Amino acid sequence: QVLLEESGGDSVQTGGSLRVSCAASGDAVNNYCMGWFRQAPGKEREGVAVIHRNGDSVYADSVRGRFIISRDNTKNILYLNMTDLQAEDTATYYCAADPAWRGYCPLNPQGYIYWGQGTQVTIAS
Repeated sequence: QVLLEESGGDSVQTGGSLRVSCAASGDAVNNYCMGWFRQAPGKEREGVAVIHRNGDSVYADSVRGRFIISRDNTKNILYLNMTDLQAEDTATYYCAADPAWRGYCPLNPQGYIYWGQGTQVTIAS
């Protein structure tokens, strides 16, 4: 079992940048598919970016080219670097872990069983 805790959420201006972090304990982040997901008020939770044990990453179309997912195996932390932030990026951001062994990591949040509590990202115009 892995415990996850997000941090780094903030209110930033349109076009700005932000990095959110997810500290893991109890197990290593590179033992899982790790992902960042977000949920805006009144909307379903959606996948933003995921990273496989082998380091391969997948991004939602809406963030590709603006967001980068990475992990620091030494510190056991997952990161999401976000640039050119837009109003539609406003949401609560969650990190999650999927222990299943697959050749890919899904963007669908249903396969992820360990979740953090979320961190709020607000983009102000």
